[in-house]
Amino acid sequence: MEIRGTTIVAVRRDGKTAIAGDGQVTAGQTTIMKNNAVKVRRLYDDKVVVGFAGSVADAFTLCERFEEMLRKYAGNLMRSSVELAQLWRSDKIMRKLEAMMIVASEEGMFLVDGTGNVIEPDDVCAIGSGGNYALSAARALLRNTNMTAREIAEESLRIAGEICIFTNDHVTVEEV
Repeated sequence: MEIRGTTIVAVRRDGKTAIAGDGQVTAGQTTIMKNNAVKVRRLYDDKVVVGFAGSVADAFTLCERFEEMLRKYAGNLMRSSVELAQLWRSDKIMRKLEAMMIVASEEGMFLVDGTGNVIEPDDVCAIGSGGNYALSAARALLRNTNMTAREIAEESLRIAGEICIFTNDHVTVEEV
């Protein structure tokens, strides 16, 4: 049985970055297994926020490895992201992990995946089953409102939840 269902969106505005994630975990195409999962968390003495999509066990493993990299490189977000992506792609066991991450701190925001990508978006990025819906909503809100990064992240996730059956309105938001 395939377990899916995550939407993570990150918005950067006025020096603040907010990452929001929904709480739905879906088994197959028809069953909601959990509606209040937390897929956004703080790391490295609460200075870094991570949102993850994909297999839960794989995402937890990646969060642990990422926090190790943050400690090793004194909280340098870019260096830690690049090192994690290289390890993820080259390590025989980690290579099989199925997840994606958005990471952020005061220094920036990156999307990290297992193919070695470390992408620094301009102001918005999103991952997961409802990611494209949340991305579209966030871009529209960013361009056409004066909402804060946190407000945009929350609202774009709620909009995605109205469209994507694998996304719900139980929203967790962390901001740096």
